[in-house]
Amino acid sequence: MINGKTFRHALDKFFKESVCQEARVQVELPNGDFYDIVAMDLLENNLLGDNQTHRLVLRCQKPIWKMGKVIKKL
Repeated sequence: MINGKTFRHALDKFFKESVCQEARVQVELPNGDFYDIVAMDLLENNLLGDNQTHRLVLRCQKPIWKMGKVIKKL
């Protein structure tokens, strides 16, 4: 699990490159399938006494068209 601070740090590095600003955003599942992120929601937890009061939820769907194989990890 990653927290919001780590997620923000990674996104900041990602968006420094101009080509990344128009990049397709996907999630890789444990079975190797890639899904497109179609929505993000900030939700408030309804648990009393919990230190994690909010969560960011990414909603995914199967891609309409498949992308080619990954060449390399940057």
